[in-house]
Amino acid sequence: MSSRGETAEETAKASVPIQAHVIDQPKRKKIINIVYLIITLDITWMFLQFSITPYLAKKLGFDTLWLGYLQTMVGLTQLVGGPMFGRFADIFGARTALSLSCSATIVFFLLLAIASNPAMLFFHKVPTVFMHVLPASQMVVADLSEPDKRAAALSKIGLCFGIGMIAGSTLGGQLNTRYGETFTACFGALGSAFSLLLVLKFIPKSTKAQATGTNKDSENKSKSIFNMGEITRLMKFPGVMRMFVVKIIAGLPSGIFQVMFSIIAMEFFKLTPEQNGYLMAYFGIASMVIQGGVIGRLTASYSESSLLLLSIGISSLVGLAQAYMQNVFQFCLTVIPMMFALSMFNVITDTMLTKNVPSSETGTMLGLCGSVQSLLRTVGPTVGGFLYVNYGISSIGLIQFVVNIAVFVYLLQRQVTKTAKQKE
Repeated sequence: MSSRGETAEETAKASVPIQAHVIDQPKRKKIINIVYLIITLDITWMFLQFSITPYLAKKLGFDTLWLGYLQTMVGLTQLVGGPMFGRFADIFGARTALSLSCSATIVFFLLLAIASNPAMLFFHKVPTVFMHVLPASQMVVADLSEPDKRAAALSKIGLCFGIGMIAGSTLGGQLNTRYGETFTACFGALGSAFSLLLVLKFIPKSTKAQATGTNKDSENKSKSIFNMGEITRLMKFPGVMRMFVVKIIAGLPSGIFQVMFSIIAMEFFKLTPEQNGYLMAYFGIASMVIQGGVIGRLTASYSESSLLLLSIGISSLVGLAQAYMQNVFQFCLTVIPMMFALSMFNVITDTMLTKNVPSSETGTMLGLCGSVQSLLRTVGPTVGGFLYVNYGISSIGLIQFVVNIAVFVYLLQRQVTKTAKQKE
């Protein structure tokens, strides 16, 4: 009985913006805006890297299967590092966590710049175990925003994503075409160093309030970064496990398409690095319009459960359309609904999950959310490579359609049952 009481009490505390008593409103706004800038830069460097790795791998003799293994390694390392890093951010604070991530990104690009053989190309992925700028930044935004405005605040991260996607893809394509992979990788390292300076200058040591009345045992317990019991304990809060499973199952098919896209762009659409950069810039423009002008308004007007159903329903239709596309123009027609579904799904699931846990553990929760993406990047390349080689691109779209329709029906049935019970 006491255990249930404690869980209920902690869940209630999850929606309390305790940080409001520590950092005043103008300063919180400034910090959040700086975090948006750091995210934009990080996404820029990430998409810059996407303009290097696939083409460098081809030069070094990688085929589709080995490209899949390379991407799987990234997913696996981030899958291991994600939850631990979230716990690290909760314990040691935002500045330390973001500094570690930015430093790891610098090392990542420097290793990429000197990669001259397949072994080095694999080795340069090792720092990705610490590269979690996005979930650490999401933690800061979640900590410093009011619960009822959290979805809107998190949705603006998607706007940053769109800007970074445009800048990184265009810049990466141009630099790689004109100056080669080594110069482009060094440019990414320099840019990541600038991001690190922003973190050290503007991000506070911690964005969480100091807990009062906490006993010494629980303090010592919380200091263990590798305490899996403390990490998995979050799954026991009401609604968390179910939403987490939905996030994995519904996100897996679209995740497979995302991790396979660089290969699809090269082999199915036959795009050059520069053309691929322009296509990714189109993704970014679509993302900016959706995140900046659509999602914030929808979250203010409709319930989270309704928007979750909408995103999954649209995702299933996108999968069906992509199963039958024949050229890059037809694919471009599916980009806007695809970006809408992906953006809405990620914002709503992250918002619902962080609201269901104590605010002192939003970093750990977002680390777990990030690990879902890492799980998709771990199994996605292997599964996607197998499907693409043996059954073609249509198989990936059809699986997305079937899986998302099944999840949609399950959630709709659950919502109808819940509404009927409330009326009784």
